[in-house]
Amino acid sequence: MELQTERSPLQHRHIIGMRVDATSYEDATERIIKWAQFRAAKRVCAANVHMAMETYDDPKFAEVVNYADLVTPDGMPLVWGLRALGIKDATRVCGPSLTLMVCEAAARHKLPIALYGGTPESLVDLTSFLLDRFPEIEIACQISPPFRELTPAEDTAYTEQIVASGARILFVGIGCPRQEIWMARHQDRIPAVMLGVGAAFNFYSGRVKHAPLWMQKIGLEWFFRLLMEPRRLWKRYLKQNPRFIFLFLQQLILSSRIDN
Repeated sequence: MELQTERSPLQHRHIIGMRVDATSYEDATERIIKWAQFRAAKRVCAANVHMAMETYDDPKFAEVVNYADLVTPDGMPLVWGLRALGIKDATRVCGPSLTLMVCEAAARHKLPIALYGGTPESLVDLTSFLLDRFPEIEIACQISPPFRELTPAEDTAYTEQIVASGARILFVGIGCPRQEIWMARHQDRIPAVMLGVGAAFNFYSGRVKHAPLWMQKIGLEWFFRLLMEPRRLWKRYLKQNPRFIFLFLQQLILSSRIDN
């Protein structure tokens, strides 16, 4: 039966060592729904420059991402990277937008979802937003874990709560790299499709404003987020973005030499 859940393999490239799949919103959503219908335990990562740099700096985290079942190109720099590496029709599949498409499809197919992340207050607002937008959606479980390392007892209790809820799709919003590591550690314990969607919780609970579409299209969403949250994000963007550009240009030059 598991074979029926599988679609044809996606094209992918490794960008500074991180696998990125050339998927689309429609393809990713269809894969996730198929997996969920068969109660398949799968992991979906929405990758951006921050995640790429985390994988570059931490080989163990690189394994976590590279062995996920789907790695979408969340940020435009990764889309440009896929195109530069030969996948000319690569398109962006960002976590927050994918969240809405999957929620719409989950409501239509009667697949219960669960939410793991955020604060108790933000989860109330996120739930309200989702129910208002998708009245038929079933939110079977909502958990706001503490912002610290969980005790084994807490972790077991939360895991059992998710499993008992019957959720087929689990949205995890506890930030990169924490959410990707959490999903990898729980994949063999939770029979659901897990999506690491980070900022989606903040966007749709109204905690953080989303960048205008024109800024997203030209790859300036990072700059908008920096303006919104300078204290939290300035080190990440001003340190990691230049490093990413240097490392990827280095990769391109090396690959062109090998091809020649």
